[in-house]
Amino acid sequence: MDMLNAAERFAALGHQSRLDIFRLLVEAGPDGIHAGAIGERLALPAATLSFHLAHLVRVGLIRGRRDGRFIRYSADFDGIDDLIAFLTRNCCVGAVCLPQTAACDTVAKRRAALGTAQGDSE
Repeated sequence: MDMLNAAERFAALGHQSRLDIFRLLVEAGPDGIHAGAIGERLALPAATLSFHLAHLVRVGLIRGRRDGRFIRYSADFDGIDDLIAFLTRNCCVGAVCLPQTAACDTVAKRRAALGTAQGDSE
């Protein structure tokens, strides 16, 4: 990820409605939520919601997919993963300084840790 892409993603999250949408979709998980349900939960008019959803899709934080007559939106977890890796790359010159980011310094490390955690639960 380059600096401009990261800045665009952060700028998108700098608006309260977009941040609310993003958090709702992260909590919903990979299945996501229909656009109408997002609007109802957050009390956003359809035109306003559409504008914010399009912006979040454009910067790569969420995805939309057709589900019958509706569009179901979900967080783009790969995009989020890339952003976290960008933020924590070379954190503290490789020293463990933040316990919650220690395993997050690269996409490969996070995915390896996730694989280990999933393997433990089997």
